[in-house]
Amino acid sequence: MKGYWVCIYEKIINPEKLKEYALKAKPAVEKFSGKFIVRGGKNKTTEGINSPRTVVVEFPDYNTAIECYDSKEYQDAHEVLNGHVVRHHQIVEAS
Repeated sequence: MKGYWVCIYEKIINPEKLKEYALKAKPAVEKFSGKFIVRGGKNKTTEGINSPRTVVVEFPDYNTAIECYDSKEYQDAHEVLNGHVVRHHQIVEAS
């Protein structure tokens, strides 16, 4: 079954750092055969926090999604976000 990263941003403090993160994260995601399904775009909050950005990435399976997140390549990109965004990130398996 496919695995997904679901990332809901609560606050983007520094948009330039988010751009820097995206440039570093994309090759890491692609290395693990990840495919961006949702990356920003129009949205309407119907429950919960009002989010400025949502990202969904699809992976071949749940374990690959975890491997990508834990990889050095992705963690190097992730460090760029420290102090610059507030987000909720989950790894889920399709049912």
